[in-house]
Amino acid sequence: MGKNLVIVESPSKSKTIEKYLGSDYEVTSSKGHIRDLATTGKGGLGVDVENQFKPHYIINKDKKDVVKELKKSVKNADYVYLATDPDREGEAISWHLAEVLGLDQNLDNRIVFNEVTKDAVVHALENPRQIDQNLVKSQETRRVLDRIIGFKLSKLLQKKIKSKSAGRVQSVALRLICEKEAEIEAFIPEEYWRVKALFEKDNIEFEAELSKYQGKKIELKNEEETNNVYESLNQKFIVSDVKKTQKKRASKPPFITSTLQQEASSRLNFKARKTMQIAQKLYEGVDIGNETVGLITYMRTDSIRLSDTFVSDAKQYISEKYGENYVGNVKISKKKENVQDAHEAIRPTSVLRNPESIKQYLNNDEYKLYSLIYARALSSLMASAILNATTILLDNNDYEFKATGSVIKFDGYLRLYSQYEKQKDEILPEVDIKEELLSKDIQKSQHFTKPPARYTEAKLIRELEELGIGRPSTYASIIDTIVTRRYVEMVDRTFKPTESGILTNSQLVAYFDSIINVEYTAQMEEVLDDIAEGDDDYVHALSSFEERFEPLLENAYEKMEQVQPEKTGEKCPECGSDLVIRKGKYGDFVACSSYPECKYIKNEKKTKQEPIETDEVCPNCGSPIVIKKGRWGEFKACSSYPKCKTIIKEKKS
Repeated sequence: MGKNLVIVESPSKSKTIEKYLGSDYEVTSSKGHIRDLATTGKGGLGVDVENQFKPHYIINKDKKDVVKELKKSVKNADYVYLATDPDREGEAISWHLAEVLGLDQNLDNRIVFNEVTKDAVVHALENPRQIDQNLVKSQETRRVLDRIIGFKLSKLLQKKIKSKSAGRVQSVALRLICEKEAEIEAFIPEEYWRVKALFEKDNIEFEAELSKYQGKKIELKNEEETNNVYESLNQKFIVSDVKKTQKKRASKPPFITSTLQQEASSRLNFKARKTMQIAQKLYEGVDIGNETVGLITYMRTDSIRLSDTFVSDAKQYISEKYGENYVGNVKISKKKENVQDAHEAIRPTSVLRNPESIKQYLNNDEYKLYSLIYARALSSLMASAILNATTILLDNNDYEFKATGSVIKFDGYLRLYSQYEKQKDEILPEVDIKEELLSKDIQKSQHFTKPPARYTEAKLIRELEELGIGRPSTYASIIDTIVTRRYVEMVDRTFKPTESGILTNSQLVAYFDSIINVEYTAQMEEVLDDIAEGDDDYVHALSSFEERFEPLLENAYEKMEQVQPEKTGEKCPECGSDLVIRKGKYGDFVACSSYPECKYIKNEKKTKQEPIETDEVCPNCGSPIVIKKGRWGEFKACSSYPKCKTIIKEKKS
């Protein structure tokens, strides 16, 4: 008798799961997607647009041996379970596996689990289901849509303005960055002044700021206005009111993908791609001495839901460790949760595995990220912090000054989360109404309004999420693409568009404004959700898009001005024409302007470029991945070459 075969995506996950199951099971890996759209057919799309958008899939070159081995394993197995990731992408991979391996899709052979633990895997095996064809179609629609836009728009831009690529979502992200830069350039600073009074009472120093004159808000626009106020003030201030209130500060919900990327960027200085790579490792399984186990639940999710079991265990843990008064309530989502991500928030798989208890098994970055996830999930179930807030109003010749302070009365969730959310006590002294206070000093200072801030990675992800652009699994790749394409550059950890990025965006806005915009892109995400729910279908969605897109494309080919290559000032040694800088697939090069009549290309000896570090790690040996420059341009490879000869192939749209 053969064994039961379980196919997962990741080799590391397969090793973890194999330890949970008995000798009756074999666990193997597809190593991600095994096939993708071809680059043949009309326009190289791999999609027959005129035949109901029928896709043509081919097995990836680097997966032919994998497929061969999988077919052998399937042939020898009694039963096959498809255990790819619990989202649309994972559902699609299971469908591709079933198609290629000839599995019966009417059988209950699809299993899903949100965490790589023995209980979760065993429970999934006891509750198999059929492949969800609606989820598969939703993913397929996204893939075909992105292929059509990516290939057709990129071809246009490469021909007309020598841009490298365009994409349905990446171009909207670029547009947001360019629009922010335009706001910054158009910004005109405005002058304003502030007046503060400094006090000390009962050995407590504090300051109060001018806020009103005769009960109305006051704004000082220049030095003359400020001096008039300043000369009207004296040292004596009278306490006109004291307000004491108690405020509650609730804990934040557990992490979803976007908020994890934002906080990891802000608190740990991790790029989105790095965050997801580390989270993937924590999810797939870590050897913690007595067992190999996934430390966190699945890290691609839009849901803040926590399982009843985790909530019960966490509340008991909080009560025992901190006290019953530290136990809070479960956070409930205020927005409609996406069907593809109806599973849980990102949380530790066991509340008993606190970060310190497993620190020895994690590297520094893994420990930092796990600590953040653990603290956020647990603190979300803790009681609100209670702050005593005090406001003192002081009068000086009808000018009202305000001093504010707050003191933590009960730390609540901050007991666990304070290292990520600082709360400093601002203590004010006890004062009585009509009490006279003498100021130590009165200060005036000039200021200017500041332009809008550029997007940091965290702010861009937050903006994309709030606007409904993209999905959890896409944020890192969106950012990676616009940086790699040199459409934006990092300046003080913020995104600034390059000349190429500004040009690309301006042409897309000029000719494709009705589809490369926030509203339409968010609307397409809703269409994909509808397909996942069975309320729309593949052909209708793509036909509706094509009807809108094709006239725009034809107009752009006709009217978009073609940018002429830059002259170098040199003459071609073969025909005497001007030499120009051309943009090729593998970077800039100098060639004759009379091409194709003259095919002269100047060979330039280039200084060796030092490898550029990235946040990626080699999937084979774990060493850092670097960007190198070779004969055919830049490429990503393992830094341990020649010991490890791994090269990372860039995915095409």
